[in-house]
Amino acid sequence: MPSPERNLCSIAMKIEGDVYLIDCGEGTQRQMMKLGISYGKVKMIMITHLHGDHIYGIPGLVYTLKQAERKEPLFIVGPKGIEERVRQLVGREIDFVKVKEIDGEWSQPIEENGRDKKNARFIAFPVEHKVQALGYAYIEGEKRRFDKEKCAELGIKGRDFGTLETKGEIEIKGKTIRIEDVTYKQEGKKVVFTGDTKYSKSVIAAAQGADILFHEGTFLEDMRDKADEDMHSTAGDAARVAKEADVKRLVIYHISNRYMKRDMKQFEAEGKEIFDNLIIAEDGTEILLK
Repeated sequence: MPSPERNLCSIAMKIEGDVYLIDCGEGTQRQMMKLGISYGKVKMIMITHLHGDHIYGIPGLVYTLKQAERKEPLFIVGPKGIEERVRQLVGREIDFVKVKEIDGEWSQPIEENGRDKKNARFIAFPVEHKVQALGYAYIEGEKRRFDKEKCAELGIKGRDFGTLETKGEIEIKGKTIRIEDVTYKQEGKKVVFTGDTKYSKSVIAAAQGADILFHEGTFLEDMRDKADEDMHSTAGDAARVAKEADVKRLVIYHISNRYMKRDMKQFEAEGKEIFDNLIIAEDGTEILLK
């Protein structure tokens, strides 16, 4: 349930202006408006599972987009049953909504005008909850970066960079310069979102080496029996996964509304006993990943 301090679950990932939502709890579109995130830029909504606190923001957002005369497709993906559930929520007459059920492996390139964008993709993986549930990962491929000093020394500027990227080489002052001569390879970024799950080996496998892991932490360890019964994680569980997956940074989210803002120090302390580089998400938390 929502509380005065904490809204229901949704994470917005902005990639070069486009917006990708992971879950869409009640009130998501209003939160986006408050935070300056354009609902008109939403390309895809990735639903982790079909519990109401993760999906009841869909109809409000869809009908706002309908009022704005949306023409571009809005893709909604999720576990088996998502097609029927979305149509129950928004009806079948809204043709810009395109729904896909994930049953098994799923991988979706980030596309722009039919071409892969940033050599990146989203994938889905199974997690362990009381219903069929998925986690998602954003994964970039290896990228080439221009060495600014070398380029300046060789007189490469302006449109030369585009020529190097498309043709692989360029001639300047009678000298052929290959793209390999003025670039270096850089590993792509990786961001992982668990949705609702208990401590799970599948999350550890999917999150290996991630730059950021968003892991649910519904309870503290003093409610271990309740966490096990509901197949949720504690802050300690999230920290153990982060440590075993060797991630760079952990964000704990999806915290039960039985806990008040003053309790967040307990979540932080419990997690940091195991994994130090973590934060506890609040409504409006923003993270820039360069």
